[in-house]
Amino acid sequence: MGWDWFWAPEYGPARFVVQRLLALCYAMGFLCVINQFPALLGSHGLTPTPRFLRNVGFRRSPSLFHLYYSDRFVLCCGWFGLLLSVAACCGVPDLLPIWASMAVWFVLWALYLSVVNIGRIWYAFGWESLLLETGFIAVFLGPAHTEPPVLVIWLLCWLLFRVEFGAGLIKMRGDPSWRDLSALHHHHETQPMPGPLSRVFHRLPGGLHKVEVLANHLTQLVVPFGLLAPQPVATIAALIMIVTQGWLMLSGNFAWLNLITVTLAFAAMDTTLLGWIPVDALTPGSVAGTAGPMWYRATVAALTVLIVVLSYWPIRNMIGRGQVMNRSFNKLHLANTYGAFGSVTRVRFEVVLEGYGTDGEWREYGFRGKPGDVTRRSPQVAPYHLRLDWLMWFVAISPSYGRGWLERLLVAMLRDERRILSLLRHNPFRETAPRYVRARLFRYRFSTAAEKRESGVWWVRDPVSELIPAVSLDDVSPND
Repeated sequence: MGWDWFWAPEYGPARFVVQRLLALCYAMGFLCVINQFPALLGSHGLTPTPRFLRNVGFRRSPSLFHLYYSDRFVLCCGWFGLLLSVAACCGVPDLLPIWASMAVWFVLWALYLSVVNIGRIWYAFGWESLLLETGFIAVFLGPAHTEPPVLVIWLLCWLLFRVEFGAGLIKMRGDPSWRDLSALHHHHETQPMPGPLSRVFHRLPGGLHKVEVLANHLTQLVVPFGLLAPQPVATIAALIMIVTQGWLMLSGNFAWLNLITVTLAFAAMDTTLLGWIPVDALTPGSVAGTAGPMWYRATVAALTVLIVVLSYWPIRNMIGRGQVMNRSFNKLHLANTYGAFGSVTRVRFEVVLEGYGTDGEWREYGFRGKPGDVTRRSPQVAPYHLRLDWLMWFVAISPSYGRGWLERLLVAMLRDERRILSLLRHNPFRETAPRYVRARLFRYRFSTAAEKRESGVWWVRDPVSELIPAVSLDDVSPND
């Protein structure tokens, strides 16, 4: 038999799809670096990186930016990562020798790891670690002119199992609304970043909301075990997960969480469903079916041992009573634990930022994705990630999430700092900066059908409190 067991040629089409979708996820990540890093984490951003690098060493946050940092260098890395992602999406690594193809995927992983490890609160999302863990395992998938190693396919399926099963467990152990099937009576309205169809989902009959919850429990607590079964059961399980993720994409904006989960699901599909993909024809110059060299096999075996050993921590977390979600147990973000919405908020609060101009009126700043203007329909943002908008949702739940940067954002408004204000969709003070700024807390809810017909509003809001009273530049230290 030899090494025949090591190769899985029937997963060639799956590898083709996984690598293209993974490259798309990387592209979204590097686009965020280009568009948002200078304002969020640049030298004059909301939470400057140079100060962090001076206080935290390489061992605590492995990143190439410990060797050299400048805002321009970060942008160069972002553009290089984006171009490399596009090249990977177009299949360029498939035309290279195995070592060069692996190098492309490794550089993408190392670049993004370098950003995440200095990103602090702005990069403390589960899908950052999920992209990194998926990306690291995918380094070893190999190019199209070699057969896919079955061990790497198994590792991707194992990762998907942990993502789904961990998310299911945290729900059942957490908020009682998941157990009494009432969670989605609230979730579509109170989720962090509603989408254009979220109001439609929220207005579905209560019985359908219960069906949604039951389907979620089935997909996350039962179906994942199908990934460990022979074909075609594994393909069917993956297909159910893809359909569920598509439903989530329609009902809200969760950055690239759904896309990367779909990416992993394709790894479980053999030619039973994907046989129509002409892999050879789509990668000119490749000769499918070639077994990789011995060094490549040894590297894949070492990867498998590494992930198996590191899996002790997420397994212990899943079976333990004090399960946590979205935590990395090492600085390389390998073998993480995942989960989402262990608690469901019943009421939606939003932080509204306002400025007071020379005309004696308070005017509202507009964000790109999060609810603000009640007449504006929530946009489709995912798989792109609006980091400031997401953090504002957390601030509305607990102001402590804004410690260290929310005040800095208000100062940027008073000083009319255009780099930081570029994170916003609408600046009502284009000519002169406001004299005062403040942060107010509102309660939001989706409009009823009658309210929508009468006034055209998507949201109805009521003031709750003043989160940060009016401040002017006279109240600000020159060093802020």
